[in-house]
Amino acid sequence: MQFYNEMGIAGEERAHYRDFCAWLAQQSPDALESKRVEADLTFRRVGITFAVYGDDAGTERLIPFDIIPRIIPAGEWTQLEKGLTQRVRALNMFIHDIYHEQHIIRAGLIPAEQIYRNAQYRPEMQGINVASDIYAHIAGVDIVRAGQGEFYVLEDNLRVPSGVSYMLEDRKMMMRLFPELFVKHRVAPVEHYPDLLLDNLRSVAPMGVADPTVVVMTPGMYNSAYFEHAFLAQQMGVELVEGKDLFVSDNHVYMRTTRGPRRVDVIYRRLDDDFLDPLAFRADSSLGVPGLLSVYRAGRVTLANAIGTGVADDKSIYPYVPDMIRFYLSEEPVLNNVPTYQCRNKKELDYTLANLKDLVVKEVHGAGGYGMLVGPASSTDEIEQFRRRLIAHPDGYIAQPTLALSNCPTFVESGVAPRHIDLRPFVLSGKTTSIVPGGLTRVALKEGSLVVNSSQGGGTKDTWVLEE
Repeated sequence: MQFYNEMGIAGEERAHYRDFCAWLAQQSPDALESKRVEADLTFRRVGITFAVYGDDAGTERLIPFDIIPRIIPAGEWTQLEKGLTQRVRALNMFIHDIYHEQHIIRAGLIPAEQIYRNAQYRPEMQGINVASDIYAHIAGVDIVRAGQGEFYVLEDNLRVPSGVSYMLEDRKMMMRLFPELFVKHRVAPVEHYPDLLLDNLRSVAPMGVADPTVVVMTPGMYNSAYFEHAFLAQQMGVELVEGKDLFVSDNHVYMRTTRGPRRVDVIYRRLDDDFLDPLAFRADSSLGVPGLLSVYRAGRVTLANAIGTGVADDKSIYPYVPDMIRFYLSEEPVLNNVPTYQCRNKKELDYTLANLKDLVVKEVHGAGGYGMLVGPASSTDEIEQFRRRLIAHPDGYIAQPTLALSNCPTFVESGVAPRHIDLRPFVLSGKTTSIVPGGLTRVALKEGSLVVNSSQGGGTKDTWVLEE
């Protein structure tokens, strides 16, 4: 299998990498190793970790950081930005539509059962109007490059997308370790993301609120992304709260403070729908705010992202996104989907079962690299076990060809070697749409691995978008 190399081969480096390659050639392995150790020590001291549920080795892990950046030229980024804006706009229109007029269902483009039987569909949201008709205020869209260098959307993350704190900390670390590189290269900045996020959240406050109070709502310190919750609250200069810090009174949400109750207008919530309001969803949830849904229905608080947004990032809905773009925007998709087989269809299930050794099979509700089969990297026993699961629950899976993910030089134990990568840009939707240049590049550190998720041993890189 041939892989697109982001940097190019030795002696034929791509134009946007040439200056960096010249610098890299002058660095000794010992000097690079020293910088890598310094980065690890700093990240651990600052507490930039994530939790792995069920991990007997400990609850906190350091996400490995690679000191060789992924570089994207300005022209490529312009096209990516255009495609990301188009895609998230269509997804927001889709979510509004299914909770209101349902034009796309009536037009026969998406089967009704794909919506109403979806575990992330929330009938409680039917007919509710949300501020500016925005549901996915923060979207993380996973992009891969394959073939001759074409970009594909691998999946849409619209519920509580994470990882932006690592994007910001990776840039800070590279500027600390290698300040001379930022003199030689015109790298587009990303550090203004918290300001953009706060402006975005304030712009979708309930109608009539001139100076909205914004908070970040976390499930608590034992959540896998708690570092990010605390980081973003601190960077935006807003309060980090848990459900117990909020209460409902007179059909408004209030925050307990040392100076008495303070009304809250916008909640950037980092917990799933099920736990938001024990009166509306899971009665056993101690993480939410009793009565929150009633305030939300009345339009007196904004939740980012909106309740019920997950119906649009389910992997069973993913194959329909290109049709959504054509339906709502009357445009052709700028970014392509990966060809996808829906195992709920017998013909596509039969094809999947016959070609398991060549396919990637994913749970439609899965995340984090769990519940999936990478056929070419699996043993015969693993494939047969997965075959039984597929036959028993075909509705729960999709399948895709195993993409030849692009690789990028990475500093590993053996030296500089190619490793496979993806990219998660973050799209902010409010009164306007904004995207900081680049995003979080994740790298599969195991040789030959195509799974970049941090929970599966992946690491991260700084992503440079070069300004013209």
